[in-house]
Amino acid sequence: MIRSRHIAALSAILLAAAALRASSSGNLEPLREHCSIAPSEHSGKLSLRIESGDCSGRHCGSSFSDESMSRFTGVTLADLANDGARLTATLAAEAGTFTCTGMVHGGTLEGDSLFTPDRTFVARMEQMGFAGYDSEKLMAYAIIGVDSAWARSMQQTGIHGLTIDNLLALRIFKADPDYIRGITDLGYPMPDADQLIGLKVQGVNAEEVREIRALGYQPTLDELIQIRIFKVTPDFIRRMQARGFKNLTIAKLVQIRIFNLAE
Repeated sequence: MIRSRHIAALSAILLAAAALRASSSGNLEPLREHCSIAPSEHSGKLSLRIESGDCSGRHCGSSFSDESMSRFTGVTLADLANDGARLTATLAAEAGTFTCTGMVHGGTLEGDSLFTPDRTFVARMEQMGFAGYDSEKLMAYAIIGVDSAWARSMQQTGIHGLTIDNLLALRIFKADPDYIRGITDLGYPMPDADQLIGLKVQGVNAEEVREIRALGYQPTLDELIQIRIFKVTPDFIRRMQARGFKNLTIAKLVQIRIFNLAE
């Protein structure tokens, strides 16, 4: 029942999570894997796939595309049309430097990747209270775009429950300080990090919350997530009220949606 754009977003976070395979704490050695860069399914964009040497089957490895790829240098869509070209795509980020070097065949750059972690970034994050990094987690930070300034801005909002893992999810879903202010300005308490991810994934927005309140409801943060999952929209509430259901709770409205009782 989650909208397709949310499914795509959830796929992105699952793919990013695949980049965080367990390794020994404090392992900050250079990371070498197989890489490929090809046109994205979105016109005019690039996509990156990374696979380790022991990866077999289509469900392993990690994929990144679109906005993450906009920060790469050394490769363009035009370059991928030049069969036989040898290219090095580079992403220089605060968490470290990632390169994908290889040859273009059939519109795809195939080769080997190298990620070199930046230990000064790790030290900077540790001073902020974030510890336990390894090379794979730092590579995901570099590609997704998690940097210390952004992490600090999230801390300064007062949000609870920030971890080195959910910082990735927050960045992917653009759950930033402006979005947090949009929620708290409505009078809601500060959500914790995981609750904030749920709100952003489901597309909870201030305008719709105001509409629902105008219809006589005061949903909690958890109810805001529920009503988005089950499409309890302001229009749906108005239709139920037009049928004479004036005092339905949020829970009852959700049940009507779950069991298709409105049909």
